[in-house]
Amino acid sequence: MHNITTTMLANGPHLTAHEALSGVFGSISLASWIFLLVPQLIENYKQGSAEGISLAFLVVWFIGDITNLIGAIWAGLVPTVIALAIYFCFADLILISQCIYYNVRNARRARKASTRTEDSADQPLLGRRDSSNVGLPGSHRRRSSALSRRRRASSLPSLKAQEDVNNEWIKNSLSIAGVAVVGAAGWAIAWKTGVWIPSVEDDASGKTPIGAEILGYVSAVCYLGARIPQIIKNQRERSCEGLSLLFFILSLMGNATYGAGILFHSTEREYFFTNLPWLIGSLGTIVEDVTIFIQFRTFGNGEQTSAVDAS
Repeated sequence: MHNITTTMLANGPHLTAHEALSGVFGSISLASWIFLLVPQLIENYKQGSAEGISLAFLVVWFIGDITNLIGAIWAGLVPTVIALAIYFCFADLILISQCIYYNVRNARRARKASTRTEDSADQPLLGRRDSSNVGLPGSHRRRSSALSRRRRASSLPSLKAQEDVNNEWIKNSLSIAGVAVVGAAGWAIAWKTGVWIPSVEDDASGKTPIGAEILGYVSAVCYLGARIPQIIKNQRERSCEGLSLLFFILSLMGNATYGAGILFHSTEREYFFTNLPWLIGSLGTIVEDVTIFIQFRTFGNGEQTSAVDAS
């Protein structure tokens, strides 16, 4: 999934259309991976929670990136590729750490609220009049405001939900277009400055070590399996609340453009099988991303569902 093998060592005399498309798609894929985790980090921050995303999904994904990094070092890939693999592992750790922080913090708050509720249950009957105020600071106000929002939503649920959906799609479309422009512009600059030039086919002496290939397949299996816990979680809870749709859109775009970059570079048998583990890891996850899109469409993001239920 993140196995972006950027070739920068060659001296081709001219640039063909296939080489240009391969470079552009590879650069867009790279831009997608760089910005991939930002939407989910922002979503978790806005929600003050990470309950929507499966921690198992992130951990298996992180294992895939670790094996990808080790494989890149073992295969002796260019420093740029190794640096990117390190960046991906670092970004994974940031998101995992954020999720653990919110899960632990919210669990502690829930235990405190439960303890206060139990204490109030032991009070005399006359002392229970204020029991509605027991809980987290501002929780009663949030419950009241939530009820009022549901009442207001019941009057115009479809209008408000449709407006939110339209705004979300506009924001996501602009974000996707921006990432694509950044990726294409980055490739154009790299080509013009000589940082990126078409690669030539390596001879047999440059064959990838068998250990690195095995790690490539391990990372591909991890990438394929990582989304399964998230899909199961969404189906079990019948909700995608807390998930960033843009996160999965960027993932799909990164996988699709990466696979296209490889295939546009060459369709020769030896080259295809050399890159097969990365193709499996990238293109195979597209099916799982589409499954999550269907879940978004079916279950909504929580807010839309509550508005519909209120009606």
